[in-house]
Amino acid sequence: MSTNLAELPSSLPVPVDDGGADHIAGLKLPDLALPASGGSTVQLASLRGWVVIYVYPMTGQPGVPLPNGWDEIPGARGCTPQSISFRDRFAKLQTFNTRVFGLSSQSTEYQREAHDRLQLPFELLSDSPFRMKEALRLPTFVVQGIELYKRLTLIIEDATIKKVFYPVFPPDKNVDEVLTWLSSKAK
Repeated sequence: MSTNLAELPSSLPVPVDDGGADHIAGLKLPDLALPASGGSTVQLASLRGWVVIYVYPMTGQPGVPLPNGWDEIPGARGCTPQSISFRDRFAKLQTFNTRVFGLSSQSTEYQREAHDRLQLPFELLSDSPFRMKEALRLPTFVVQGIELYKRLTLIIEDATIKKVFYPVFPPDKNVDEVLTWLSSKAK
């Protein structure tokens, strides 16, 4: 297993579409306030305009081992490269007047560390009680007794989910899919 969290190993298994997100497009964001890495809360149902929320299992931390077998779980590895790619293409996303959020079940403190270390220009949201899972029936998986979100990306307009990318692979190329989709809507 590669210890460089910013790189994707070449031998990662490709996730298959298990239908776990087929029902999400067209749904409204729930009336939930989620804590953000910057200390505020984000009221999801109040979000207006274009919003991208990329949902991921967990960001690794330098010096902290990933769960056993992490690289063998389809779709698990790649949270840091995905966040970096959204960071690096953030200016392009801004040309579409798009807000960006990352979301996982990790604590706000954990999210804050990743946000600061990766120098992200957008907030990471924490949903440790899995309220989004309950409200939208988002897909999850369990590793070493810990429930985590499966990776997916939502494109939202005025609190309505317009597009769902699921499964997302490779995660570091997801931002390009998002930009292509947003570009097609801007014409």
